Amino acid sequence: MRDLLTPKQVARSLDVSESSIKRWCDKGDIPTQYTAGGHRRIAIPALLEFLRERKYALVHPEALGLPPTSGQTARVVERAREQLIEALLTGDDGRCRQIAVDLYLAEHSISLICDDVFAAAFRIIGDRWACGEAEVYQERRGCELTLRLLHDLRGFLPAPPAGAPTAIGGAAADDQYSLGTAMAELVLRDAKWDATSLGDNLPFETLSQAIRDQRPKLFWLSCSHIADEAGFLAGYGKLYEEYGIDVAFVVGGFALTESVRQRMRYSAYCDTMQHLEGFAQTLRIAGEKESRD
Repeated sequence: MRDLLTPKQVARSLDVSESSIKRWCDKGDIPTQYTAGGHRRIAIPALLEFLRERKYALVHPEALGLPPTSGQTARVVERAREQLIEALLTGDDGRCRQIAVDLYLAEHSISLICDDVFAAAFRIIGDRWACGEAEVYQERRGCELTLRLLHDLRGFLPAPPAGAPTAIGGAAADDQYSLGTAMAELVLRDAKWDATSLGDNLPFETLSQAIRDQRPKLFWLSCSHIADEAGFLAGYGKLYEEYGIDVAFVVGGFALTESVRQRMRYSAYCDTMQHLEGFAQTLRIAGEKESRD
């Protein structure tokens, strides 16, 4: 996928005249950068945001290095999930990317795509594995494919605005499920946070150092597996005791049962990415208001 596009490339992808693209650039409809020689250049995130807002069709996405769309960008989410499940199980990378691009161009929020398509698909794949209808390798390969999809979607988003609040997070030691923390990063970046996932299988000691170094406004912990409940609660409790007053702690994940949560302190428990998005937006707006006051 190209980083910066010429008006000719954009015109080819939309099947419109190059003069139309230049006119939209000059009017400020499409955010545009200029070379030292005064030539127009358009970033992929700026173009995709323009298309989503104006509801223009991406006729030839391959001109931008994107997969051909299905022509059904207004697809029903449930149908997209069914098709993604089959594409993940068969390892069809191109089809997976096509579905993700279609959903994004159809103006579905990143949080909804994560909740109702990606996460829901893996719940169903997990059920199939439990019933002997899918192999472990298919689930693991599907995870790798989805991580690449999330990376692609991250490239569609504009850079965080200047002064955006910082958020970091990850998964604790012995938790090697990386999709949850990768989705959290993507959703927070879409909510205009400068968010970075630290990855999975991270000891609490290094998470503590990361908070100390990065000084975030928000810290998230994705919990998909807890091997040692007592050790996890002790490590988390120490982390919260040290930073919980100054940093908003957000936790989530299917490993956090009610009994575990009752022994934890946090700013928010989010059982979906849409809940995370809502909390982050409220926190960011409150911070902006506080700065103005």
